[in-house]
Amino acid sequence: MEPFTYASLAQIRVLLLPVGNIRRSTFEQWSQDIKSIDTVRLGDITTDVKDERSRFMPNHQLASGYLHLAYASHPRPDSHAHLSLFRTSDFPLIVVGISSCGENDSLATILTQFQSILHEVFPHESMFPLASNCFVFEESDSSTNINLGDNFPGLVVIPSVMGHKKTYVGTLIADLCSKVLVELATVMQTLESPLGNEYLNATLFPVLPPSSEMPRSLDDEPRRDSLPLLPSHNSQPELAPPALRSKSPLGLKRNSTMGPSGMPTRHASLPLSPALPKKRPTTIGAASSHGRLFKVLADFFLLAGRLEEATIWYTEAIVLFKSPQDAPWHASALEGLATIPVVEAWSSTHGLNGTAGDKDPWADIADKLTQAIALYQKATPTSEPEATLSLLAYLYCSSVLRHSTLLYSVWSSKGWGPLAFTTMIQPGPSPFIPATLSNNASPTSAASARNTFAALERLTSITGISRAQIATSLSQAHGPWLLHLDPRERVRVLQSMAAMYGSLGHVRKEAYVLREVLGCVLDLIVCGRDERGTGSARVLSAGLTARNTSLGGTAAQGTVGIRENERTDGNESILRIVKHVCLVHGIDLEAVKLLDVNSPPSRNSQQSQASEDAELDEDIVNSAQEPFGWPELQIGIIREAIAVAEALPDYPAVAQFSLSALKLLHPVMSPSDQHHLYSTASRALLTAKRRGDRRVVDYWSGKPVVSIEVLPLPLVRVPIEKPLSILSQSAAGATSILAGVKDPFLYNPRKLLSGQTKTVLVQNESFELVVTLQNPYVFDLDLQSLQLSTSGVPFVSKASPVIVPANSYHPVTISGKALEPGTLIVRGCIVQAPGGASREFVLPLSTEEEEERRSRRRSAIECETGRSKHAGLDSRPWEKSSKRGSTQAGSGAAAKKTIKFLECNVVPDQPLLRIRRTSLTHGAVMLYNGEMSTIRITLENVSSLAVDLIRLTFDDSTIAPAQQALAEGDLSVFDTYETEYDLVHRPVFTWDSEREPHEILPGQKRVITVNCFGKVGCTNGVINASYAFVNRPQASLREPAEVFHTRQLSYPVLVTVYHMLECQAMDILSYSGATTTSFPDDDGDEHSPESRARKSLLHVGDIADWCIFSIEVRNTYGLPFEVTFERNQDVVDPASVTSLVPPGSTSRIILPVKKLSLSEEHISRPIPMLSDRQYVVTASNLTAAEERAQRELFWYREELFKAVHGRWRETGGARAGDLSLRQQRMTMPMLEALRVETARVRMVLVSYDDEGNELPVPVDPPGSKYLPPPSEFVYLKTSITNLSPSELILTLNLGLEPSDHVVYQGELVDIPVGRLGKGDSYEVETPVAFVACGRFDFTAEVRTVGRSRESGLVGYGRMRIAVGDP
Repeated sequence: MEPFTYASLAQIRVLLLPVGNIRRSTFEQWSQDIKSIDTVRLGDITTDVKDERSRFMPNHQLASGYLHLAYASHPRPDSHAHLSLFRTSDFPLIVVGISSCGENDSLATILTQFQSILHEVFPHESMFPLASNCFVFEESDSSTNINLGDNFPGLVVIPSVMGHKKTYVGTLIADLCSKVLVELATVMQTLESPLGNEYLNATLFPVLPPSSEMPRSLDDEPRRDSLPLLPSHNSQPELAPPALRSKSPLGLKRNSTMGPSGMPTRHASLPLSPALPKKRPTTIGAASSHGRLFKVLADFFLLAGRLEEATIWYTEAIVLFKSPQDAPWHASALEGLATIPVVEAWSSTHGLNGTAGDKDPWADIADKLTQAIALYQKATPTSEPEATLSLLAYLYCSSVLRHSTLLYSVWSSKGWGPLAFTTMIQPGPSPFIPATLSNNASPTSAASARNTFAALERLTSITGISRAQIATSLSQAHGPWLLHLDPRERVRVLQSMAAMYGSLGHVRKEAYVLREVLGCVLDLIVCGRDERGTGSARVLSAGLTARNTSLGGTAAQGTVGIRENERTDGNESILRIVKHVCLVHGIDLEAVKLLDVNSPPSRNSQQSQASEDAELDEDIVNSAQEPFGWPELQIGIIREAIAVAEALPDYPAVAQFSLSALKLLHPVMSPSDQHHLYSTASRALLTAKRRGDRRVVDYWSGKPVVSIEVLPLPLVRVPIEKPLSILSQSAAGATSILAGVKDPFLYNPRKLLSGQTKTVLVQNESFELVVTLQNPYVFDLDLQSLQLSTSGVPFVSKASPVIVPANSYHPVTISGKALEPGTLIVRGCIVQAPGGASREFVLPLSTEEEEERRSRRRSAIECETGRSKHAGLDSRPWEKSSKRGSTQAGSGAAAKKTIKFLECNVVPDQPLLRIRRTSLTHGAVMLYNGEMSTIRITLENVSSLAVDLIRLTFDDSTIAPAQQALAEGDLSVFDTYETEYDLVHRPVFTWDSEREPHEILPGQKRVITVNCFGKVGCTNGVINASYAFVNRPQASLREPAEVFHTRQLSYPVLVTVYHMLECQAMDILSYSGATTTSFPDDDGDEHSPESRARKSLLHVGDIADWCIFSIEVRNTYGLPFEVTFERNQDVVDPASVTSLVPPGSTSRIILPVKKLSLSEEHISRPIPMLSDRQYVVTASNLTAAEERAQRELFWYREELFKAVHGRWRETGGARAGDLSLRQQRMTMPMLEALRVETARVRMVLVSYDDEGNELPVPVDPPGSKYLPPPSEFVYLKTSITNLSPSELILTLNLGLEPSDHVVYQGELVDIPVGRLGKGDSYEVETPVAFVACGRFDFTAEVRTVGRSRESGLVGYGRMRIAVGDP
């Protein structure tokens, strides 16, 4: 649509039409060349006419001045036909047809087509065009049938070989302008007659009738100086498709030239004084004023470039305009006077850069235009109000635009000067873009870069014209009178208003007016479609100026309009305006992008990284955004936008607008609005898909993926990485490693880091991930496809549709498998909504660095949110974010950070075993304490790989408490050793790895035997079978991996252990002569086999080398058990004793044990630790002697338990087991009785007869006491034997109690024994006499010289004596 031009009253309008089969590109090329001729010098006008027809011609050949041309693309509508005399400059006075011809084209055909187009475009009664011609451009150098002669008037052929075509075309245009001036003189000659003047003053907007209705001249003979025949003209090119040609009156035929009133036939000019029938010639037009005639004459002079004559006649006309009916004519004359100074200034300063000297030279012009606006506004139609109101509204709006354009041109050009004149006369394609502001762009452009407030105010300070002054003037054009305009003019006025508002920086006003523009355009689109069902609906290629459109027809019900023309150029422009209006109100309708389904966007690595960074920070920025705008108004505008897109129709745009509104405004939308927009978008997408539209919407619902979590594999499928070095270790070591390496450190920071390892997956085995989705809307969100986005090794997963419930978080399980070993990186998810394009949403790991970065980013945005105030449109979210410092500062840092994603380590294929059967019933076993049972487990290989390594590890309920107690370190040394001994040497489960098979081929079964030991306190246990395929065939000569992977089968066992026998009160006694008689049988039968066997067991050789082991066994169960204790010592024969322990009773077991002797090196060793714990510090406060005693007790106790073993058997049954003695403690007296003395002491009482023969002293029957007579000397023989492996220097100390009643000879203390070698003996004889009766105790202590008193005692002896009456 042509822009509004200030100096349009001084411009001759030229209409360019395509003729024939000319290509669009060719037509546009020649059109641009012709349009470049915007002025014609008056000196170039041919002046060969010498009669009255030359009245508008230049006065002389060297006349200065210009004819100004304006090129139109459409003719005026029929409703403006009444303005043909009032405003002749609005109508195309010249029609130029543009055609091309080739070898096979006929000039006659081209001329016929040109004439047909003229008949279609211009009605029969129209006085326009005044001149026409068809320019035919040759396409090639070959000869064409160019034989013009006199047969083709109105057609000019321009050969292709001609040089300087533009100059030649300019000459042709000048000739056409000459014809126009001649025809204007003809029209003026008609109007100058009394009859013409009467017609001119008949109505508000008069029109000359056809020549048939005009009275003929009284003089039948033509005047000598009458005008000759004007050149004939024919129709001009069509503007509509061929289907519309039938609507034009092709039947009309125009064979002669056109007169001033469009008469079909005129052979001579009108008489100077035409006379009406039955009236006197002197009375015609006597009452009519000449003001309108003068105004029309001034208009013609202004078009002819003769500005002085135009000024004179405008002034004369204004003087004559007195009646209210002449107010529009008066206003038009004022507009003409306001145009002349601008044209004169342009002509005088053309090519110069100077400015006028006056301060405000435009003030007088603005006053004239203001007066003209007031006159138009108060004009009232007296006849035909409907048609006249439309024309008055058009003239009023044009006058307002002319006044506003004047102020705007001066303001935007920084004052009165050549730039302002050029802007008002030759505005160009973008008249409302200030040439003085370089960074201004189109208001509706997507990349609009509007001028700043300071730049706009600077123009005000320079020119003295404020933006408010221009906007106030422009606002006068907006009002109810716009409804009287025809649609094309209404769109033109509103478009000019919107463009000027936008350039002034009044963006909201611009958006308000653009909404009305959209309403007008949509009315034209809807009304331009034929929905009556009688024919196909069409869209005119000529745009919105569909002439003679009948709106009175009644549309048939139930019919659908069909659009045959599928061009969407106009749709894009309308939608661009819609998006701009919404942007002004804070709604980004392109928040959801439209994509081409066949050409997905390509991004390089940097763009992908930038998009990922922006996506990661999107939720942070959105959470900090403040709401902008009035939600109710925004929702209303969105409804309008959707209605516009539906009316075009553009269904992808409907979906885009609906989904963008949902994405941005769903927090303030009602549930019904959300449901409506979602259903509208869904229907639009389905319709677009059905119609084959290639555009789809991007995913719109924010970021749906909240979290992604890899579900752990089942325990039977989890691969555990092991080093190959463990295969070379011992079986026990391998078993312990396979069970899990125990960290020797109480706190190991490296272990914490190693815990954050990658998830381990297996090649070609499915695994599952849980994706958590969110839906913030009130409707169920339907996702057509959801699949994982991965990189690294190839990954296979199946996309699945998902429905996310309203206002909820919804977990979705996705399964897939990796096809190759390596690293699998889970980037995020690819989500696709129905009818939309798929989009990838990345989800990085929530590392400490990432959380810290996001926290800093959030803090920076929150800090800047309230720091700066943003006024007006600068407070829109995207405007504030572009000015935010944190955004600009973070853009550089974002490129440096590394995003980490969820990584999974995919290991090669692994074999898989399962437990086919076991020997247990319901997985439970019941045992007695100390009983050993067997569990048989059958393993089956259900995979395609062989198993060549099997290791069994075990766990039970007694291990964890024991390990916890050991870890706490509060146990004594003895308890620590016993706890470790119980864990190491008395496990609940054991197996013989050397005898069990280790290879299981695919599909085969193997039986594994596990021993189960009954231990009190054990309630349950687990048998873990770790297996692997180690010896894999290598696909290449590359070095094999240093690790392998195992899997583990677990079989839980429920254990029940019955505690039936308890060992207690262990004791070790020294041997004496009465030992065999001190344990009578319970039944008192001394001659029974059991009694005899016991006595035989107790009778040993030298009792000094023996001690007695005794222990009590209590039966707490309901069945009797046979208890057997065995003695296995290297130096003596094995022996055993068996006793039946009835239920609820306690039996004491006695077993002679040969004394033990351990070397000093042996007993000085510290108490060992059976575990692998390191850096264990013993917290002990014992002295060296106490520590030595403790170690001695420990080592002798260990040797005792090696020699003595207990076992039990169920009476009358086959169940048997071991009886543990580990809970028994050893005391120092027990140690003294158990170990062999260093120096053995023997004490004997003897007497001598007179001959010196030795006589024995009597003893009591048990042999425990001597019975010497009183008051007689007896001799105490003390024999000392060195039993140690080294020599000893010994002394002897004797003790007699009570010493007051004993007479002895010699020394009793420090009796020197001397040096005794290994096995040597020494005897000391001491005479003693008892002077009283009673019991006496003799003791002997043997000490080593050179040691302390506590450690020097190496031998001890004791004797008991009973002295009675003789």
